[in-house]
Amino acid sequence: MKLHDLLRPYTAAFASRFLQMLQYRTAALAGFATQCWWGGIKVMVFAAFYGGTAIAGANATMSLAQAVTYTWLAQGLLVLLPWLGDPEVAQAVRTGAVAYDRLRPVDAYALWFARSAGWIAARVLPRAALMAAFAAVALPLAGLGDWAWRWPADVAAGLAFLLSAMLALLLSTAMVMLLNVATTAALNERGISAVATPVVIVLSGNLIPLALLPDAWQTALLLQPLAGLMDIPARLYFGQLVGWHALGGLGLQCFWIVASVAAGRFAMGHTMRNLQIQGG
Repeated sequence: MKLHDLLRPYTAAFASRFLQMLQYRTAALAGFATQCWWGGIKVMVFAAFYGGTAIAGANATMSLAQAVTYTWLAQGLLVLLPWLGDPEVAQAVRTGAVAYDRLRPVDAYALWFARSAGWIAARVLPRAALMAAFAAVALPLAGLGDWAWRWPADVAAGLAFLLSAMLALLLSTAMVMLLNVATTAALNERGISAVATPVVIVLSGNLIPLALLPDAWQTALLLQPLAGLMDIPARLYFGQLVGWHALGGLGLQCFWIVASVAAGRFAMGHTMRNLQIQGG
């Protein structure tokens, strides 16, 4: 059987879920408006912070302009963060429909992965595009260039960022799969999401750039898996990781994708073998 035929069920699952989620335009606009509001608040906080301390000096690890750009970048990629599992999986667990995925003549993990990737991508792309149009185009035109989203350091940094963002999507999906498996085992997603949300927001760098945290923590913060969702792409965007350091950052993302997929496959296999469907 050709590779195209093997991949067809999974590409179809990705495409159908992606197109399904694109229909929720009102949700995308509401999320965009909310993220603009919170992004503006965070930008004002950074402006006050940099204006009132000595961090704006030559030894600063991140300039105010970079902090502002980081804020809009983080807001645009907010729904990329894996703080909750796929709601379609959670519903299937509650209703017992998860049993159908065990009977399909496809790999259940790959099928869920494709669906979750389509779900995440369809939520991220519209909001990121709207955020870029607002913060990178509209704000400078309105005379608020100091609060605007700046362009990448150079073309190489922009290309590295795009590659890293695609890896971040795969890493996020792999982590969502871990949450999906946990939801299947626990039969309820609320407690899992409550625990995952603060951890993901802080360690990914979405709440505050990891570069602004204590220097003694930097190595550990960069090596942990959640840095690949926001911090590493941002460092590449600003040109802080170049050459072999850039390859190292991309390599870290690839390593955590492979590790998360391996852990997810193992956990899903164990969970499915012990899964019991009641009712009928």
